[in-house]
Amino acid sequence: MTAYASAGDTARSFVMAISDAILYPLIVLMLVVAVIIFLYGGLEYVLGAGNDAAREKGQKHLLWGIIGLVIMVSAYGILRIAGNIVGVDVPDPVETGSGVNYLDLDYSGPQ
Repeated sequence: MTAYASAGDTARSFVMAISDAILYPLIVLMLVVAVIIFLYGGLEYVLGAGNDAAREKGQKHLLWGIIGLVIMVSAYGILRIAGNIVGVDVPDPVETGSGVNYLDLDYSGPQ
C-alpha cells in the first residue's frame, strides 16, 4: 500500500511543480497582456475621438481586453477549484515569485 501512496504523492508534487512553474506565471503574464490591450484600446478610443475608424478600433481593443481579463480570471478560478478538489495546494498570485506578500508590507515610512 505504501507504493500506491508514494505514487500519488509523486503525481501530486509533479502537478504542483507544473502549475507553480508554468500555469500560474502564464496566467499572470496573460492577465498583464490583457490589461495592456485594454489600456491601449482606451487610449486609442480617446485619441481617435474625431475619427470613427480609430474609435471603432479602440472599442475592439477594449472589448478584447475585457474578454482576456475575464478568461484569465476564470482560468485561475477553475484551476484553484480543481486544485482544492484534488488536494493540490494552489498558490496565491500575490505571494508567487519571491514569496513576499506585498499586501502585508508596511508602507508608512520611517517610524
